[in-house]
Amino acid sequence: MSRWKALPAELDPRVRQLVVRLRRAKDHAGLSMRQLAARTGYSEKSWERYLGGRTLPPREAVTELARACGEHPTRLLALHEVAAEAWRTGGGSAPAPEPPEPAEPSGHRALRIALVAGSVALVLAVCAAVLLAVRLTDPDEASPARASARPPVPASPSAPTYTCQLTRTDGHWYAGNSRTEDAVLVNGLAGPEVAEAQCLLRRAGFSPGVIDGIFGPRTEAAVRQLQARASLVVDGIVGPHTWKALRR
Repeated sequence: MSRWKALPAELDPRVRQLVVRLRRAKDHAGLSMRQLAARTGYSEKSWERYLGGRTLPPREAVTELARACGEHPTRLLALHEVAAEAWRTGGGSAPAPEPPEPAEPSGHRALRIALVAGSVALVLAVCAAVLLAVRLTDPDEASPARASARPPVPASPSAPTYTCQLTRTDGHWYAGNSRTEDAVLVNGLAGPEVAEAQCLLRRAGFSPGVIDGIFGPRTEAAVRQLQARASLVVDGIVGPHTWKALRR
């Protein structure tokens, strides 16, 4: 396994989480920087900047790394979306211009284009799911007609209230907040899918803290404990495999 240098102290935690996950995927595949560069369209120096936390890698680089390491890109791309937002709002310095990459064979270029198109569609689907979750937690968005019929009231800081109404159907557990089995949840997200995961974590014997629909450090710690017990990849991210472990 590589002996990694410490990441910059000022790096945003969301960017740090992405870089650590990319490092882990590379180490798990047993690839050197030179081998990683050979299997992707990005140079060894580019990967040194990406994995050193000095430059945010582009989405295409994340997809290429996942392919080279035999990983499914969904979780890495979800982390990249969160990290990119943090980078844009001050979580890191402006990305340095990339040096030109060596020309690729036409067949490899066509494969890269197909992979990029697929990853973009996947990222859009994940973003749509996250936006839908946020809209569902907003009473005004959930029922515009009812909102317009109410008299104006002062804004309230209260958050949505979630409950755990556990039921078992066809051998699967549900808590009454969401029936999703593949939503990707990472630290920093919020919504009914998070509340559903929190209820199921508590049912499984792991404490996520308050059932508030907010994916924070305590919820992530509970997810990691569940993943370790279920012999899954321990990354603190709720994806299809973790949902399966939660619902059975």
